[in-house]
Amino acid sequence: MKEIKTENAVGYVLCHDITQIIKDEKKGVLFKKGHIVEEEDIPLLLSVGKEHLYVWEKQEGILHENEAAEILYRICADSHMHGSDIKEGKIELIADCDGLLKIRRDALVAVNSLGEMMIASRHGDFPVKKGDKIAGTRIIPLVIEKEKMDRAVEAAGNEPVFSLLPFHTKKAAIVTTGSEVQKGLIKDTFTPVLKEKLFEYNVQVIGQTLPGDDRQTITSDILHFIEEGADLILCSGGMSVDPDDRTPGAIKDTGADIVTYGAPVLPGAMLLLAYYHKDGKTIPVIGLPGCVMYARRTVFDLIFPRIMADDPICAEEICAYGEGGLCLNCDVCTFPVCGFGK
Repeated sequence: MKEIKTENAVGYVLCHDITQIIKDEKKGVLFKKGHIVEEEDIPLLLSVGKEHLYVWEKQEGILHENEAAEILYRICADSHMHGSDIKEGKIELIADCDGLLKIRRDALVAVNSLGEMMIASRHGDFPVKKGDKIAGTRIIPLVIEKEKMDRAVEAAGNEPVFSLLPFHTKKAAIVTTGSEVQKGLIKDTFTPVLKEKLFEYNVQVIGQTLPGDDRQTITSDILHFIEEGADLILCSGGMSVDPDDRTPGAIKDTGADIVTYGAPVLPGAMLLLAYYHKDGKTIPVIGLPGCVMYARRTVFDLIFPRIMADDPICAEEICAYGEGGLCLNCDVCTFPVCGFGK
């Protein structure tokens, strides 16, 4: 830190706040600590009686907070996001497209564990929209040793801490099980709910069948839609343990690889997730429990954004949904109360 005449301070960094007081109008900060003095700032500084300033003196091996924030931004962002203007040593990451946020959590923890710096973000594996704030980065002090920022780069590794997987255009088919629906004994109230969720992601529904509870017919319908070019098969209902609930067995009979039958999420414990492989293409086949029809948020809302981003889901990840997997379907749905979100 050194003292300098205000007229000579252009390009220097303030080491203290500059307060402006205007009687009956204002008392507040005119320029904050860390502000880089510009030519147009000089008259304002002189007007509040600041003929001399304490400024940060550049030292070898020492970085200003803005320089450090740039480094944190570079280790965080991928090509589908951009940084905000630096403000008080902080840079925010902004999404350039709709997509699924992925976080290298080990890298995030490693950098935040170094001290004197921080990266804060929204939850990973959830959807974001173009223009959404993804994360914010900054160092805690005004200046920091370059060696510490080098350690942050090393701790983060070679890949960005955050990545955004764009959503893909998909064609979906719906296989609505249940003899009561097939025979018209009850109204199909499941499909309208599904279509509403699909339309949020611009999914085209190419067909729907009503196979009742016949296991072979359910299997045949799934395979037929795959041949017709469906990218996603949704089987609604028939997921419980009653004798007439044939959907899990029918999905298995297609030859699809079953990832899980059951999930530690309420509502949605009877979810079945499978992947069918054909000609180098992977097609998710999902057995949806009845709760998707009536509950505002369910396990389907957890996995569907990942399906739309072609982000493979393994059994271990399904098990991890147990933490935050209790949704109260309350009026206010926010992070991190229940882990779902609107």
